[in-house]
Amino acid sequence: MPVNEREREEVLELLGENARYSIADLARFTDLSEEEIEAAIEELEDSGAIRGYQAIVDPSRVGTEQVRARVELNVTLDRETGYEDIARRLAGFSEVQSLRLVSGDYDFALDIEADSMDRVSRFVSEKVARLPEITQTVTHYVMDTYKDRGIEMGEGSDDDRLSVSP
Repeated sequence: MPVNEREREEVLELLGENARYSIADLARFTDLSEEEIEAAIEELEDSGAIRGYQAIVDPSRVGTEQVRARVELNVTLDRETGYEDIARRLAGFSEVQSLRLVSGDYDFALDIEADSMDRVSRFVSEKVARLPEITQTVTHYVMDTYKDRGIEMGEGSDDDRLSVSP
């Protein structure tokens, strides 16, 4: 039996909370059978609604810190070039972790990672800024991360239970 839109949204919400939930966990959390959960996930993956699964890694705890930066880009479009054309070229660079068309004072927000500030700087100046439609770049280096994709980073107790005294 196919799942309805509300049930698909429920499965998506649960997977967004924890992509490691098992099929059995998801079935237990919902009113769906394991077969319905499997069908819903397959449908969501096939349709492209689920694009992938990732762990959120705290680089300070694994000793492989990368330099992260947010780059603001302004562009000038011409009759032959649209935002999608520029985005396609930028997204092709391995340093690019995320790319968004935004409203406000600049056109694109580009999140990049490299193993040094020099590599970030060279990437922006030698690859990004050289695209003819790019008219301005502003680079902001990430100094610390306190929360990433809804997960708090840094020190903290793994035990979130309240203390109870007799």
